[in-house]
Amino acid sequence: MTSSASLHHGFSYCGNPLERRSEHRGDADWVRLRREAASARFVLFCAGQVVVRAGGTPPEILNPRAVADAFGADPEDMVLLGFGDASSVGIAGADVPEEGVPVFAARVGLAGDPVETEAFEAAHPGFTLVEMRALALGGEIPTGHLGLLAQASSLLHWHATHRFCSRCGEKSEMTQGGYRRDCPSCGGLHFPRTDPVAIMLVTHGEDCLMGRPPRLPEGVFSTLAGFIEPGETVEEAVRREVHEEAGVVVGAVTYRYSQPWPFPASLMMGCHGIAETREIVMDATELDACRWFSRDEVLSMIAGTHPDGLKVPPELSIAHWLIRDWAEGRG
Repeated sequence: MTSSASLHHGFSYCGNPLERRSEHRGDADWVRLRREAASARFVLFCAGQVVVRAGGTPPEILNPRAVADAFGADPEDMVLLGFGDASSVGIAGADVPEEGVPVFAARVGLAGDPVETEAFEAAHPGFTLVEMRALALGGEIPTGHLGLLAQASSLLHWHATHRFCSRCGEKSEMTQGGYRRDCPSCGGLHFPRTDPVAIMLVTHGEDCLMGRPPRLPEGVFSTLAGFIEPGETVEEAVRREVHEEAGVVVGAVTYRYSQPWPFPASLMMGCHGIAETREIVMDATELDACRWFSRDEVLSMIAGTHPDGLKVPPELSIAHWLIRDWAEGRG
């Protein structure tokens, strides 16, 4: 369901409008009938990119059955995302079943095979491939559609990389509408994974701590972040990651909000930490740069007026809003 807090902050990949109806996933016939319904819509991925109708404004990602069939989507590998109303799926209200329009996700083509966009467009006139980040940065696709794309991408990636039982090595089978894989050989049950990440803005008085990992462009500084390890609380992960990457000791930690990050299947747990020390001992294997920034300097980075051209991440990310909320006095 849609999160009003996430939508208020403008995060991408949140605000999924679909009702998941997980209580019905165990009924294979129930799922099959929804998949075969005339009203069903399908989100298609090819080589990790979204299949989009060319020229549509906003970009159209929900396709009728005829399109899914034309692309060769395998019904046995389709994942049930949930059910949407007329506005969330973009079809006439009279055609919407009482329980909502069933929405499925499927891969087309071979997983992992590189696909050139021009070759794809030549083979499939009227359609193109777009990366999810590009859809988010473009700002034209409805927020809720980014949320269901995050759900679809994460689940399809899990199925593509977990086709064999980790207990006995035999091929497993998709069940529960795509939310479980069962091994017919040893009886093993396997569930989709979500990788929790602690992402935190650490402050000390009127200053905040930011770094630039190698993956970010020159001049862009962001919050620190790291995967939460087994047997670790969110707060403990915040303190450990900040000390490992920057050598700064963090005391009080407050949870703020979260964001799905489907690259491939993370959940960003946004936090605010209060530093007890200021000396930075940077881990050069994790960061290219790390320093303290004043509130005024951060405001100029957000506004795009920093004298050295320094910036913060774009609005699609939780990092932007952790930084911005603090800089503007909201956190």
